[in-house]
Amino acid sequence: MRRIYYPAEAFAEDDELRAGSWIKIDSPSNDDIEFLTKELEVPESFIADIADSDERPRIDNEDGWELTVIRIPIATPDSTAPFNTAPLGLLFSAEQDTLVTVCYYPNEMLTDFIRHLRRKKIVVTRVIDFIFRLAHSSSVWFLKYMKQLSLLLMEAEEALQTSVQNSSLLQLMAYQKSMVYFSTSIKGNEAVINKIVAINPSSHYDKDLLEEMMIELQQAYNTVTIQAEILTGTMDAFASVINNNVNTIMKRMTSVTIIFMFPTLIASIFGMNLITGWEEKYGVFWIVTLISLVIAVATYFILKKIKWF
Repeated sequence: MRRIYYPAEAFAEDDELRAGSWIKIDSPSNDDIEFLTKELEVPESFIADIADSDERPRIDNEDGWELTVIRIPIATPDSTAPFNTAPLGLLFSAEQDTLVTVCYYPNEMLTDFIRHLRRKKIVVTRVIDFIFRLAHSSSVWFLKYMKQLSLLLMEAEEALQTSVQNSSLLQLMAYQKSMVYFSTSIKGNEAVINKIVAINPSSHYDKDLLEEMMIELQQAYNTVTIQAEILTGTMDAFASVINNNVNTIMKRMTSVTIIFMFPTLIASIFGMNLITGWEEKYGVFWIVTLISLVIAVATYFILKKIKWF
């Protein structure tokens, strides 16, 4: 889907394409791809790079177009992990004075980004400031999704306290996977921002905006790191609980085996087809049975005393 906005006009939307436009393309169709490559003459290699789900944050130049890739958080409820990240490509042509963003995955961030800037009546006239604001918005959404992850973690931990099951641990692993995606993407975005700052004079961007955005990035990274450490500790604790439960079960089964071992041995000896002289004795069966029970009970109390039960 393709829409045209004008950042210098408080992000007013228009169907007309003119200088200073921002063309926002989400989940591009074949018509959108043809529009980019034929009308705007965007390099096809850039389009292919943005389509790659594993594309890392980076900057590049080709045929008069500047490519900046950052990663943004997305919700993936139908996947193994509840949240993931996706590449967002920013394409800028100084000659055409046109900015294009392309994202192949549905996301809430860009819609919220436009709504927020319109509500604040913010005007953006420089591409670098636009990139900084997008990176800032991505950090905000990383934190929003982390809050949702924290709630899911609390629910999973409560469920594990009553019943430790493999499905619950696999759920925790899925949450951990989302956190890994978040942390690596945030660090990648930070590296791209640092590179942009290094190659541009300070007069080309808003230093206050840069500082605010970097603080937000660092806060998002710290939050993800802390939650990941807590989750790792929780998983280790529950793994230890599972191992302890297994050891307890095995110890009890071994105790039961020992209790019945001596009666079984006695019954096996007297069950042999050998002449012992006890065959015609009255009450021998009950005597042997009583001895077996006495040994079994004594073994039980001995094992209980050493806390095997």
